[in-house]
Amino acid sequence: MAETDALPERESMEFDVVIVGAGPAGLAAAIRLKQIANEKGDELSVVVLEKGSEVGAHILSGAVIDPIGIDRLLPEWREEETPIKTPVTADHFLVLGPAGSMRLPNILMPKLMSNHGNYVVSLGNVCRWMAEKAEALGVEIYPGFAAAEVLYDDKGTVVGVATGDMGIGRDGKPNANYTRGVELRGKYVLIAEGARGSLAKQLIRRFELDKDADHPKFGIGIKELWQIDPEKHRPGLVQHSFGWPLDNRTGGGSFLYHLEDNQVAVGFVVHLNYQNPYLSPFEEFQRFKTHPAIRDVFEGGKRISYGARAITEGGIQSVPKLSFPGGLIIGCSAGFVNVPRIKGSHNAILSGMLAAEQVIEALGEGRVNAELTAYDTAWRESEIGKDLSKVRNAKPLWSRFGTAIGIALGGLDMWTNELFGFSFFGTMNHGKPDSATLKPAAECKPIAYPKPDGVITFDKLSSVFLSNTNHEEDQPAHLKVADMALQKRSEHDVFAGPSSRYCPAGVYEWIEEGEDAPRFQINAQNCVHCKTCDIKDPNGNINWTVPEGAGGPNYPNM
Repeated sequence: MAETDALPERESMEFDVVIVGAGPAGLAAAIRLKQIANEKGDELSVVVLEKGSEVGAHILSGAVIDPIGIDRLLPEWREEETPIKTPVTADHFLVLGPAGSMRLPNILMPKLMSNHGNYVVSLGNVCRWMAEKAEALGVEIYPGFAAAEVLYDDKGTVVGVATGDMGIGRDGKPNANYTRGVELRGKYVLIAEGARGSLAKQLIRRFELDKDADHPKFGIGIKELWQIDPEKHRPGLVQHSFGWPLDNRTGGGSFLYHLEDNQVAVGFVVHLNYQNPYLSPFEEFQRFKTHPAIRDVFEGGKRISYGARAITEGGIQSVPKLSFPGGLIIGCSAGFVNVPRIKGSHNAILSGMLAAEQVIEALGEGRVNAELTAYDTAWRESEIGKDLSKVRNAKPLWSRFGTAIGIALGGLDMWTNELFGFSFFGTMNHGKPDSATLKPAAECKPIAYPKPDGVITFDKLSSVFLSNTNHEEDQPAHLKVADMALQKRSEHDVFAGPSSRYCPAGVYEWIEEGEDAPRFQINAQNCVHCKTCDIKDPNGNINWTVPEGAGGPNYPNM
């Protein structure tokens, strides 16, 4: 196609409801929509777009799930063959020091922190199972199609989304394989992209949905899946820790979950409001595995998968308005993660169901592409709002007072909320966005990380290999730097290039040799879609957008 040729018109498809994202929220919304419609005998067309090559390919979570959402959505699941197989059998909380550990008595933990009745799962496999349920009800699911653009009518109402064009070369020009994207138009559009979704970010900005909300806050979660020695395997053991290797001013902690088949999911979360630009969340995770209380679990085992993903941590005060003309934002795109519990899938499912019920009610009243403002009140009055309200100060207290005092005060606050329904602290704010928390490198001490041993600890590139990440090489980079001069002047010169450390996939490098040094190199093909760069860049200078087609990781069971 010649550069001067006019682009062909997009093919257009019409549906009643268009859902972006086949995670727990999107699939729950699709299932609930069809459940209600089928009960009424109504025809309702529902489509789910998923940017991964298959449902579950881009899903990464711990995960220990609270079954409240699944119980509401699919109450018969316990009588079926499902990937929800391993009930929690033991719940441990550890404080780690450089050479030792201390287990906190469970009796000190607020009731809401108990994992009794929960399940250790692969959330990716749960989503694959939910997708089968959705398709059996008549939902259409299109994996490998990334929603790249929001469609508006002449009044500014959202009327659908469009998938990205295929076959655009690295030079930005259409090549011989060029194919125009497809428009999927609907009476309502539900955005369920997960944390820091690219379309959700656009909608929040366009409709100023966050004008009355606190800054969004995030963590980076890095996870490995291991096959361990059967003698060391304890199905259903759930272990969380905080402390070493992070210092008192850096928030974060670990999870270690024993699944079925001698598998252990191990992960590490670093709050993205950390201050030292020399810190590397990936390297902190690798160091964590060498702790005497942790290392033995992995001795003699084999690492079989790796991935990373941003986690919403702002809590109830950071949730923006979620209704816009023509649709709703749901799930982790909305920010429904309960931070101290490290759980969000239950709220994601509940939010998807609630959104479906709001849409069905509107359609039944003949309202099309309306603004469903009742949803903003409904979720706050539901189990979601109650769940998030009890823990609303856990993250601000941790950020303000550090790990030792902050966690103690957070525990006290959760107890008073649980027992008496109030907080001594009211509702605290978060202060700065995560992009504004780094100190200049001149004020910080570089961190010397040990070399990986290839047995317990590993490098980034071998880890990315295990994520099965792939992107078509002849395409424009989906990571957009707005001002390259600013990147050099600030990110490199002032902050010593933290992008090379906060990225858990080796996407960003500052090349310090050659005539054009220093040169900012973006290895976009390594990107595991964690979105950390979109959050942590000190100038907000990097914009994460969807790549072509089904590019990204292909997690088999994360």
